[in-house]
Amino acid sequence: MRRALAGLLGALSLAGCAGHQGAEMRSAEQALAAAGFQARPADTPEKLAQLQSLAPRKVLWRPQDGELRYVYADPTSCRCLYVGGEEQYQRLRRHEQVTVDRFFAVEASRNTIDWGLWEILGR
Repeated sequence: MRRALAGLLGALSLAGCAGHQGAEMRSAEQALAAAGFQARPADTPEKLAQLQSLAPRKVLWRPQDGELRYVYADPTSCRCLYVGGEEQYQRLRRHEQVTVDRFFAVEASRNTIDWGLWEILGR
């Protein structure tokens, strides 16, 4: 009986974590969209491979054509790359100031993102 109860509680705990994680991903997507980030679908094998190679659910930045570009990879929920510029990133940070580190951008390595693949050049 105790084992069954422990198993049931464990299963409920895992289900609660999965539900919380799903809600957190939806919340991130909503915050990114509200800040003006554009979702670019991974609709080719090349894009999907690159999306899966990026750090998931972290804002990455790289200079591109003299401007900073920010991306957020979501390889599981929407299977897309959110793309924004400095204005969108600052709006995201202002909107999400309660969770300060949630959308703190980190620099992407030079060869991490093929900007042309995602049609980010000049935008």
